[in-house]
Amino acid sequence: MLLESDMRFVIALILLVLTGCDKETPAEGQAQPASAENSAAAGKADIILESAHGARATLSYKFAGQKAPTAPFADANGQDVTLADFEGKPLLLNIWATWCAPCKAEMPTLDALAKLEKDRMAVIAVSQDLEGRAPVLAFFKETKVKNLVPYTDADNAILTAFNNAIALPTTILYDSAGKEVWRIAGGVEWDDAEMAKLLRAAD
Repeated sequence: MLLESDMRFVIALILLVLTGCDKETPAEGQAQPASAENSAAAGKADIILESAHGARATLSYKFAGQKAPTAPFADANGQDVTLADFEGKPLLLNIWATWCAPCKAEMPTLDALAKLEKDRMAVIAVSQDLEGRAPVLAFFKETKVKNLVPYTDADNAILTAFNNAIALPTTILYDSAGKEVWRIAGGVEWDDAEMAKLLRAAD
């Protein structure tokens, strides 16, 4: 017979499995609450987005004004970089993995967006594959992704830098000062006209 404490553990484990492709343990003290200047945006209710193909995602302003984490990840040459290296213009950060079906489904349109927006904003996809670059390079070759750099985070440092659990894929828009504008949990079609309007919120 399971003890009450064991039952609570089992229930918590089931909930984690059901809520997304991946959930991570919250990190200690990295994320900051939304700033007062963005309190209006942070108070907006979450919005459900649905693509023409039936994919659903959630747009949230809950963390608007929060500074981007400083966790390091690797560039295409294996050198450490951080999100601060992209400050100076808007940044769209996509957190994904090759084993996550919704992540892979949105990658071609994210790649097209990276080409379209290259002069106005940075569009980066940081893989959480524990095997590093090998599966990412194979996937990019298979799907003809040419505009995204194969950034990798084999230690899952970015996920654990947030104080909340993040499901894959999650995409976060930062303004030129490195402050969050909004985030989307779930896969979307990045070449959609409505997405183009949302991206202008970082201007």
